[in-house]
Amino acid sequence: MERLKKLPVLGALIAFANARPRLAAWIVLSLGIVILLVIEARDVGLLLGQWIALIAASVIVAGLCIWIVSWEDQDESAGKSAEQ
Repeated sequence: MERLKKLPVLGALIAFANARPRLAAWIVLSLGIVILLVIEARDVGLLLGQWIALIAASVIVAGLCIWIVSWEDQDESAGKSAEQ
């Protein structure tokens, strides 16, 4: 892992993910969803406005997913502070 951190671009990406893990997860999940959407719907014949709406909705859903998953992190951190 230390060798990867020494690479200029990859090291910056790892530092960004460590500093803002939820935002990094949102970006990665959004990219994955949008790539799958484009692959699966490329032959459907959607108009530009429909593509924009689908991509925007996908990014919003990815953000909501990361937000919901982060609730568990907040519960664990609240439990640790209550024990101390």
